[in-house]
Amino acid sequence: VQLVESGGGLVQAGGSLRLSCPASGRTIDSLTMGWFRRAPGKAREFVAAISWIGGRPYYEDSVKGRFTISRDLAKNTVYLQMNSLKPEDTAHYYCAAGPSSKAINEDDFNFWGQGTQVTVSS
Repeated sequence: VQLVESGGGLVQAGGSLRLSCPASGRTIDSLTMGWFRRAPGKAREFVAAISWIGGRPYYEDSVKGRFTISRDLAKNTVYLQMNSLKPEDTAHYYCAAGPSSKAINEDDFNFWGQGTQVTVSS
């Protein structure tokens, strides 16, 4: 499975961005698709995922109510809509895919993209 993220950029605090991650090589309806991020000097952390079972989304607590993960099966693409962005959301964002229906740890995801940078200015 190949994943290629796009949509990152520089935005002011309070602004919005939408990240996209089209997948190739396998249909995402049998994969849990996730987003992770790595801030400077920090470990990579889970942000959100959407389960292949029923398309159920789940989120890390700090992004609940601000970020929305979704998928378009016809386009084989997963999205991360990020609203009310904060400077602490600044990070390199990665798209990932894995077989587990409740994947949340890095080890649960077998496939990774190269990431896209999101920078939020105050």
